[in-house]
Amino acid sequence: MFVGHYGPSFLAKWSQPNIPLWILFLAVQLLDIFWAIFVFLGVEKVRIVPGFTETNALDLYYMPYTHSLPGALGWSIGAAVLYGGIAQSKRGGVLVGAAVFSHWPLDFLVHRPDLALYDNAAKVGLGLWDYPYLTLGIEGALFLGAMGLYMAGSRPLTRRARFSIPVFCCAFLIMQAGMLYGPPPPTDRAMAMTGLAAYALLAATIAWLEKGRRSLKS
Repeated sequence: MFVGHYGPSFLAKWSQPNIPLWILFLAVQLLDIFWAIFVFLGVEKVRIVPGFTETNALDLYYMPYTHSLPGALGWSIGAAVLYGGIAQSKRGGVLVGAAVFSHWPLDFLVHRPDLALYDNAAKVGLGLWDYPYLTLGIEGALFLGAMGLYMAGSRPLTRRARFSIPVFCCAFLIMQAGMLYGPPPPTDRAMAMTGLAAYALLAATIAWLEKGRRSLKS
């Protein structure tokens, strides 16, 4: 899952407008951000196997530190404590932590059984990656629904903001379609670096777009 992960970021922003959306964009992908770093460093492992699933070539056979259930809970609690302390907001901390943890159950929907319930064992996953149209439909619905709720609770102040959010949404969905049907990455390290660049670019873009909006909530 990729674009669908960003749905909870818009839901959290709608619930707590004081949290910068770029922080939530990083939060919902925090497990994958550290997974990419760990893959690049050789701490976690992935094989590039063309045709491994109908939508991607990733055999995610070893990722206990980021995508096991205890790992996901640990990163979530850490993010909640860190943001709550910096922002002096318990509610904000809880929402950021929840945004981080949302990654795991959403991955559970699409991954083959490669999400460990502990260590690198008792792996689970419903495997919707083997159903491309269903996967894209679920991700698109989650993303568009959450973004619509966010936009309904805030008002664009500039012409840039009125048009940029829908354009951003369309570009995001096109990116997802390209990932589903595009060629596999050449190497695991190339994939990790591309992922990190994408997460940074998307967070920077939404930070720029958010400058043109003002929440109607206090």
